Amino acid sequence: MKLNTWFVEKLGERKEKNLFRELKPETDLVDFCSNDYLGLARSEELFDLINKRTKALPFRRNGSTGSRLISGNSAYTQDVEDILASIFKSEAALILNSGYTANLAVFSSIPQRNDTIILDELAHASIKDGARLSLAKRFTFNHNDLNDLESKLKKASGKIFIAVESIYSMDGDACPLPELTILAKKYGAFIILDEAHSTGVMGAKGSGLATTFRIENEIDIRIYTFGKAMGIHGACIAGSKNLIQYIINFSRPFIYTTALSPHSIASIACAFAYLDKHTHLQTDLTKLINAYLDGLKSLTNRTPSNSAIQTVIFPGNENVKSAANILQQSGFDVRPILSPTIPAGSERLRICLHTYNTLKEITKLTAALKKL
Repeated sequence: MKLNTWFVEKLGERKEKNLFRELKPETDLVDFCSNDYLGLARSEELFDLINKRTKALPFRRNGSTGSRLISGNSAYTQDVEDILASIFKSEAALILNSGYTANLAVFSSIPQRNDTIILDELAHASIKDGARLSLAKRFTFNHNDLNDLESKLKKASGKIFIAVESIYSMDGDACPLPELTILAKKYGAFIILDEAHSTGVMGAKGSGLATTFRIENEIDIRIYTFGKAMGIHGACIAGSKNLIQYIINFSRPFIYTTALSPHSIASIACAFAYLDKHTHLQTDLTKLINAYLDGLKSLTNRTPSNSAIQTVIFPGNENVKSAANILQQSGFDVRPILSPTIPAGSERLRICLHTYNTLKEITKLTAALKKL
């Protein structure tokens, strides 16, 4: 069989199951699907600030020219990492190219053979993929179920790593972090916390969930992503200085990756500086979330969430695609989440709220959802 023939067969199977994916251009619909929660990706003021900062750099390079350990490092990058460490209240921080890469860097290098990784069942694909690259044993526990987690902790051996997210990307609900830290301490386990969907929208200066509860020192490893609420690209690992030195020395996803460009590094610095001067954005977003929740008090098929990520369940791929199509025809860019991305029977509309959505738009959306 020719390889191209196999491609055609596999893609045909996807189409038969109504699971075929394809890239689509941007639309002029009202955005209720992107992760640009604070509107920073579309901020012209931030755009100009980034360009001004880039032009002011003491060097002119379009690219980083190599990995951080060869030619891709700079004093400026390390200065920005110091700024991030201060924001996230950690000893140190290390910039990587994306949240996906950061999770691969942590999970593939730190847990060793005879260690144990216990993951929330709804953990992001990057966490699961990183864990697969490790030689450690892997268990999952029922979503946010600390009793089930404890049952897995009792079976664990070696160094024990608990992998969770601050805000889960498919349900929008929060991790019970304070209670989790108590349980982890009881069993001598280490917590790896992905702050992807809390970065920017929670905590002082956008520092996330752990700092909101003032328990950042109880979390061994934190991963922050800048491609969502911060409106730019890149990520970082925050933790002890020894953690960062370990990643630099042992993590293949860091060692062998071409570093971010100077423009990207400047973007990170500027985005956090901008947010620091526009702290009202977090409050603005909270008001819009509350307006959305007030408009759907009577809706029984939505999942509980107080974050910018909201979901409405329409079991079955055909049902949820039909619901999304109706909303799109009404002018709202809402996308369906299909199985097997999520378990069959939990197919849903994933609705993201943003500071640039108006109360009028949210009122119209909630009214349309109640008619489905």
